[in-house]
Amino acid sequence: MNDYRCISEDVKLGRNVKLSKFINLYGCRIGDNTKVGAFVEVQKNSSVGKNCKISSHTFICEGVTVEDGCFIGHGVVFINDNYPRAVNKMGLVESEKDWAPRFKKTRVGKGASIGSNATILGSVTIGIGSTVGAGSVVTKDIPGGEIWAGNPARFMRKA
Repeated sequence: MNDYRCISEDVKLGRNVKLSKFINLYGCRIGDNTKVGAFVEVQKNSSVGKNCKISSHTFICEGVTVEDGCFIGHGVVFINDNYPRAVNKMGLVESEKDWAPRFKKTRVGKGASIGSNATILGSVTIGIGSTVGAGSVVTKDIPGGEIWAGNPARFMRKA
């Protein structure tokens, strides 16, 4: 632990990345000029593009791709298993093998903005330049250049 930052050796950091204290990064990639706020976790097999802002208390799980120029608000949570379980059919704590069939990838398109406290379910694409309102629950794909909000998130207007 260095300055309250937990960054594993397999993390690939771009140039001029700004990292706050109290973060956990492992097996991921963070692009040039990106800022990562406090209390953020970015898991393995995830990537954050160049010139992004990842606000505090955000959770980016395995399988999430955030493209260049995105804003991710405070407390945003990405989900990669839409039907999670603690134990398998035999009653044992699930292994990665048990979980693998339910694993879902998510993509946030270039220049998109996600408001604070939004929840993004697995297997969703948020289109280029789109906006997700604060507190929204995104359950399906959002086309590029649109504003969506609510629970579940629905179309509001063109951006």
